[in-house]
Amino acid sequence: MNKKRLFQVIGVVTIINILSRLLGFIREAVVGYQFGTSSLADSVILAYTIPNFLYLVLGGAVTTAYISVYSKINDEIHKQRFHNTVFTYLLIFTSLLTMLLMIFSKQVVGLFFYGLKGSQLATTSQLFSLMAPSIILLIFSTWFSGILNVQNQFYSAALATLANNGFFVLIAIILYPLCGVYAYGWGAIISSIIMIVVLIVYLRKAGHVRFRFQLGVLEKEYVLRMLKIALPVLLGGATLQFYFFVQRIFASQLENGYVAALNYASKFVQLPQTILMTGVTTVIYPLLAKKTAEKDYDGISQIFFKGLQSLIVLIVPVSIFVYFYAEEIVKVIFEYGSFTSQSTKMTAMMLKIFVIGMFAHAANLFVTRFFYAMEKSLTPVVTGIVAVFGVNICIIKLFIQKYGAAAIAWGITISALFQFVALVGIGLCCLHLRMEKKGVWLRLIGYIASVTAVVSLIRVYFHFGYDIVNLAVGFLLFLISSFSLLILFRLFHYKRLPFPQ
Repeated sequence: MNKKRLFQVIGVVTIINILSRLLGFIREAVVGYQFGTSSLADSVILAYTIPNFLYLVLGGAVTTAYISVYSKINDEIHKQRFHNTVFTYLLIFTSLLTMLLMIFSKQVVGLFFYGLKGSQLATTSQLFSLMAPSIILLIFSTWFSGILNVQNQFYSAALATLANNGFFVLIAIILYPLCGVYAYGWGAIISSIIMIVVLIVYLRKAGHVRFRFQLGVLEKEYVLRMLKIALPVLLGGATLQFYFFVQRIFASQLENGYVAALNYASKFVQLPQTILMTGVTTVIYPLLAKKTAEKDYDGISQIFFKGLQSLIVLIVPVSIFVYFYAEEIVKVIFEYGSFTSQSTKMTAMMLKIFVIGMFAHAANLFVTRFFYAMEKSLTPVVTGIVAVFGVNICIIKLFIQKYGAAAIAWGITISALFQFVALVGIGLCCLHLRMEKKGVWLRLIGYIASVTAVVSLIRVYFHFGYDIVNLAVGFLLFLISSFSLLILFRLFHYKRLPFPQ
């Protein structure tokens, strides 16, 4: 694939992924409209937590490990045998897991979300049982997408995910008058069926892969290599999903509505983070792969620090704006239908805490890629485990009785900041990174301090009678002032953007 074609593919796939994320965010807004921050909203979110977690974590680990091993097998017969073995045992494992989760749905929900009682436990369990079959479809969809990507079929995999998110929303809206809250269970099932059908159609068109049932493990060496790769990917690549899982476990102990409020706030933070992160990684990752292969440590250092500077310039100012305008943002986006002013206050409070860690979450994903590229995968695994299951849970345990949901939000934010500091510190020692002159970092600090001061002044002095007007005027003035400050602090120049050259 030539360079022009590569960037064209990256651009199209990026746009499709952004649209997919927007549809996922619209789904949360629809839940907010229909249920607000009620126990029913909590039930919908908790019921889909386990299927979504397994989809992203287990599916991602299997796919990454499979592609890594499959692409290095030269013999076509060995490739097909390995492929058949993975298909067979993944189908058996996911089928048994799904059956057990459906049979013991109430016990599973009660085990993980032990704060649920009575009718809320029953509703969540029934929803979870209805959604559980989507686990098989979602995990296989991730694997099929990986197979298509290996064959340079990038559009098909992205379009399948877009279809999944789009039909989930559409089906839930259509069936809601008939099924009530259970419309989301049917939405999860039907949308995952549509996604896997789309992928199978594209796989059949590609014509390179056949799926056959094969119980005998004829390629043990490759299977063991795949398992060896999958475990660190599962642990290291799932940090953000573990955060959400732990968040919902503890939130289920609080009064009704806080599961939903935390979910709305965290999903809102993910949206700009994902879009901005996509812009940075589109430029940086191809450069990183090249420099790593050449063992050009000066080049890698430049990409690392220029990338961090880019993330700071793109994400931190947005975080500052969201912090000061949290209540208006939540009102304009969510406060309709069953989403009351009390729901807005709950969600805005969580949003203010989450945006403090928005840069750290994006930067952790960015920095982790350098460790993987240089085959030092243990570091992000260890730091992720310590951050999620050490720092995060300790903060929540110590302060949840006094501060409630705020303790959960602070636990996630502080632990993400801790992991970022740890990764950068270890990276400086282990990845042969050399920090450039301090001048640019001092200018960045000055820029962020100035943006904070300007946005706080805009928030105080430009106040109108309508929330949407406050938000629109504030955002316009924020854009003008932040861009002007970029020029003032010499962080933006047509010959020297804050991206690697």
